[in-house]
Amino acid sequence: MSANASMEEFEALLQESFDIDTPSEGSVVKGKVIAIEAGQAIIDVGYKMEGRVDLKEFTNPGEAPDINVGDEVEVYLDRVENARGEASISRDKARREEAWDRLEKAYADENRVEGAIFGRVKGGFTVDLGGAVAFLPGSQVDVRPVRDAGPLMGLKQPFQILKMDRRRGNIVVSRRAILEESRAEQRAEVIAKLTEGDAVDGVVKNITEYGAFVDLGGVDGLLHVTDMAWRRVNHPSEILSIGETVKVQVIKINKETHRISLGMKQLQDDPWDSVEGKFPIDTVHTGRVTNITDYGAFVELEPGVEGLVHVSEMSWTKKNVHPGKIVSTSQEVDVMVLEIDTAKRRVSLGLKQTMRNPWEVFAETHPEGTQVEGEVKNITEFGLFIGLPGDIDGMVHLSDLSWDERGEDAIQSYRKGDVVQAVVSEVDVDKERISLSIKALGGDKFAEAVGGVKRGSIVTVEVTAIEDGGVEVEYEGMKSFIRRSDLSRDRAEQRPERFQVGDKVDVRITNVDSKTRRLGVSIKAREIAEEKEAVEQYGSSVSGASLGDILGAALKGDN
Repeated sequence: MSANASMEEFEALLQESFDIDTPSEGSVVKGKVIAIEAGQAIIDVGYKMEGRVDLKEFTNPGEAPDINVGDEVEVYLDRVENARGEASISRDKARREEAWDRLEKAYADENRVEGAIFGRVKGGFTVDLGGAVAFLPGSQVDVRPVRDAGPLMGLKQPFQILKMDRRRGNIVVSRRAILEESRAEQRAEVIAKLTEGDAVDGVVKNITEYGAFVDLGGVDGLLHVTDMAWRRVNHPSEILSIGETVKVQVIKINKETHRISLGMKQLQDDPWDSVEGKFPIDTVHTGRVTNITDYGAFVELEPGVEGLVHVSEMSWTKKNVHPGKIVSTSQEVDVMVLEIDTAKRRVSLGLKQTMRNPWEVFAETHPEGTQVEGEVKNITEFGLFIGLPGDIDGMVHLSDLSWDERGEDAIQSYRKGDVVQAVVSEVDVDKERISLSIKALGGDKFAEAVGGVKRGSIVTVEVTAIEDGGVEVEYEGMKSFIRRSDLSRDRAEQRPERFQVGDKVDVRITNVDSKTRRLGVSIKAREIAEEKEAVEQYGSSVSGASLGDILGAALKGDN
């Protein structure tokens, strides 16, 4: 009974000895370097177990192996015995396990870790964090894109762990976070020394379309394109270059975002302070066209002072054209100052005011009654527009086209591009209107023909046509018509056929209508007038004389 107890105690002690001395597979154990040969270190891990580890596993990126005989090192025991009867051990795995423990603690405490970039992979780089390999995305290398990462390779430097998963063996680190933190501290220190209004020197680091970034000694400020000069600057590269040292003024500092706004023009005299003295109203100056828009053109009078020539002030005659068809960029032009608003920093300029009003010139050189010649520019329902000297137009109204035809009929004989002659009838400079007349070219034939004729006058006309309703007659080239009822006082004689073409007949003027250009004539009215006159001269109704006696006496008197 006692013998059995002793045996059990021995087995228990033996098993306890095995558990204590024999390390388990998959754990990190301590060993001692007993020899270095053939590029390998032979390590005694205890319990008469030895293993081999390549020297490269004792090498940090960019360094030589740091291992000597007698050194104690930690290794990872993969297997107690391999095919050669040796322990299968790894220094890399031991370092990895050690590193993961250390990194997990640093990640939890949000502490920085030290590592070295040793390789390039798709999308970034690999980093050795003292045994564990991490991924460094390309966007996390620096605060700005890095074109050449060569100088960073193998260099020990701090990193920030962004993400880690031990089960999957993934670690993501950032170098940029460290730099940004350092820059933030540096920026805060520099900004604390700056005050709005300070004039400081800086170096141009980058140029964009909207401005330039200037390094003020560890902190960047934005110099906007509108604050570079008082004059118009189309692109910052016109006046700045990368690496150039410039003097700038601190305009604004945002303490929360650490953004600094800078200005260069603020260190120069404002040209608008002397605009009214240099450019009085109604004076003419030479300027350069800097910009053209749909509504006008901007003209630089001097560096920093621009005025607008509105499209309505560009030309006396070109009313509905784009400003780009009148002036071009960089062209030098003479302009007149029309208005100045210093508060709004605006100057209104006029281009056409530097030239004489073409309507005034035309009125001086072409008084009313002057004959002109021009091309038909346009035909409308109310008349013709004729091109005149000075690039202006005159209008011939329908009523001024012809004496003999209706305006609607007369205008049909004209075509665009026809060269016609006309007479100036009126010039209205204020309304920019010129009235012309084509029918007045040959004078007013009607007025000339009836100039000395009045209602009641007796004139001689020539019969030109016989019609059923009367006869057509002509007086001084003017046609008229005598109706059948006006051919005679005697109804029996009111017969058109008793006349022949070419007969000369005395008639009495019954009407002169200048508007319709018609003469009213009557033989009957002449006979009645003659009878009345005979009665007044040779008899009266009281004397008892007959009409035959009176007419007989009148005829004898005539003889």
